[in-house]
Amino acid sequence: MAKNVFGGDLVVCSSDPVTGFFRTGTCDTCGDDHGMHTVCAEMTAEFLEFSKAAGNDLSTPIPEYQFPGVQPGDRWCLCLPRWLEALEAGMAPKLLLKATHMSAIEHISMDTLLEYGLDANEAPAPSPGEED
Repeated sequence: MAKNVFGGDLVVCSSDPVTGFFRTGTCDTCGDDHGMHTVCAEMTAEFLEFSKAAGNDLSTPIPEYQFPGVQPGDRWCLCLPRWLEALEAGMAPKLLLKATHMSAIEHISMDTLLEYGLDANEAPAPSPGEED
């Protein structure tokens, strides 16, 4: 089973709409996932506009691909590079860390993940002897 940034089992990001590279609802990944759909983000109107302006319109439905369009409040497995772009632009949406794939910590510091984590308060306590 895939792991999240806390080291626990990766939980479902969204099943309505169904998200993820594999369309299983989780932000699981593999070598074929060149977009790195690994961060589970809660959409905001501001981010959806930012993404549309950057060339990735997530809010417009595409029925032929069974894509209903993503709305503010929905959770979606975002491409990690797009989330980083949004972070630099001050438009990054909040993340559900239990549903964010552990590989994200290779590109986003744990401090930043915790700052944007909707569930940051659920982070496991450091093991005895670990520095804060």
